[in-house]
Amino acid sequence: MRPTDIKVPDYFHKVVDCQWACPAHTPVPEYIRLISAGRYSDAYMVNWESNVFPGILGRTCDRPCEPACRRGRVEEENIEKAEPVAICRLKRVAADNKDDITSRLPKAGKKNGKRIACIGAGPASLTVARDLVPLGYHVVVYESDKKAGGFMRTQVPRFRLPEEVIDEETGYILDMGVELRGGQHVDSLKKIVDEGYDAVFVGTGAPRGRDLDLPGRAEAARNIHIGIDWLSSVSFGHIEKIGRRVIVLGGGNTAMDCCRSSKRMGGEEVKVIVRSGFEEMKASPWEKEDAMHEGIPILNFMVPKSFEHTNGKLIGMMFEKVKAEFDAKGRRSLVPTGEPDELVPCDDVLIAVGQENAFPWIEKDIGLEFDKWGMPVVDKVTMQSTLPKVFFGGDSAFGPKNIIWAVAHGHEAAVSIDKMLSGEEITQRPDPNVRMLSQKMGIHEWSYDNDVSPEERHIVPWAAAEKTLKSIKIEVELGFDPKTGFKEAQRCLNCDVQTVFAKDLCIECDACVDICPMDCITFTPNGEEPDLRTRLTAPSLNPTQDLYVSDALKTNRVMVKDEDVCLHCGLCAERCPTGAWDMQKFLLEMAYAGPACRSNDAPQRKAA
Repeated sequence: MRPTDIKVPDYFHKVVDCQWACPAHTPVPEYIRLISAGRYSDAYMVNWESNVFPGILGRTCDRPCEPACRRGRVEEENIEKAEPVAICRLKRVAADNKDDITSRLPKAGKKNGKRIACIGAGPASLTVARDLVPLGYHVVVYESDKKAGGFMRTQVPRFRLPEEVIDEETGYILDMGVELRGGQHVDSLKKIVDEGYDAVFVGTGAPRGRDLDLPGRAEAARNIHIGIDWLSSVSFGHIEKIGRRVIVLGGGNTAMDCCRSSKRMGGEEVKVIVRSGFEEMKASPWEKEDAMHEGIPILNFMVPKSFEHTNGKLIGMMFEKVKAEFDAKGRRSLVPTGEPDELVPCDDVLIAVGQENAFPWIEKDIGLEFDKWGMPVVDKVTMQSTLPKVFFGGDSAFGPKNIIWAVAHGHEAAVSIDKMLSGEEITQRPDPNVRMLSQKMGIHEWSYDNDVSPEERHIVPWAAAEKTLKSIKIEVELGFDPKTGFKEAQRCLNCDVQTVFAKDLCIECDACVDICPMDCITFTPNGEEPDLRTRLTAPSLNPTQDLYVSDALKTNRVMVKDEDVCLHCGLCAERCPTGAWDMQKFLLEMAYAGPACRSNDAPQRKAA
């Protein structure tokens, strides 16, 4: 194998698995250490720089970082303890305990004469505005609702996300000088383009819920509701109650919000019914757990056949029972079990079987291409459509995902807009900034806490059910208090503090091999990667994780470290008699819109 070039930003970035997995590439260990030190405002600002909505995401994020957390892998021999750090909930610790940070936020820059229109005031559009306003752009945000927030405000229930948190974090952006045209519905993209904006960003989400065209749908329509529309009506106070018996159709997070909201709106017998298996549901595992914790059963392998009614009054739904079968190629199909169809009585049905994009307001002759699914053709890196001045992001670009993806899209679109309006090629993307700093303060002392906490993942406390189930507005999760937040933060393995090896200082005494608690360091003759992986001190079980390989040493052996299981404890660096090992903090700072992205001297990478 060739020696590892640790100067390539992606190498150590991929070792910080949580940051690598986060679409916005939030430097997770950095802000967790700040929480450990009680520096909540600093931790909040590290988050705000990348993910824009720390308080909102600390309650609602889909947590792609947590399955990637190294903690779950190095403990997997003891399955009961193989739990990732509660990264998402620690984000909320920073948000809940910070001081007033308004003085630390950027202000609107000197006007540069360029005007940007953002359609929709959801997380993608607000991220674009946040990045461009300090650069002197005048950003106008059009929103059909009176207040900003998009689906964060209209579809996430208040028992999960209090309105004051939305107001606070959208307010930080609006107060920078964004012109919000609330209550102004856009019914024509051509009209917006013709107003002379220099660029237009579309962040309208996926506003249409899928329906089910089944017998009885039209006759019983009064008590059959589209899930996302119903949640919006609840959010705005247009709906205050629901029937005693409720069926929620669908297995995603929207279905979980619908069933839990129904429980608070008068539903005494609330059931979630899905056509697939429980494990195949798209809802996050914790969302399913929360619903079941509140006494909501999830019935699976039941295919809806009809809405049953008496003279237009809904009385129940008929379901066919199915089972999963797999063919020789492993492809799954649902086949009838042969059991009789089952009637499930109900008073109301909420349909949450998926969301679709709807662009009736975009003219077909405007020069914008759509694919066969009715989605705009959008470059996945630059976010540019086939109409050069028009960009898309969030759910409106590639279909329903989540808030953190919308934020990531917004950052990339802002870079593209800034480069385009500066006369630069937008496919040339700026490299992130990388900083490496030794953490050595003495022979056996480090500037970070390198002890590995043995504690199991802490449970976020809930408010009493007798209170939360009576009101749609009482937040269920209480969040970690500072003491518990500190304990949970101590579980972080500091994966961004890297073991850096200097071959010229190594005397091949193997002291680092002897002291390593994970057997992740090996000195061995070089070879092809598949062969080399078989000769490591401990088996290399994750081929997707790169190995750290040195150049040839004096004995012609190479040092090989399996990054997959390293604890970043620093014992190798403490034990090394020559200082061949050092612990260096790797900080990857993503490049956002601004002068660094426009500079011809800045490192650039070609968009794929």
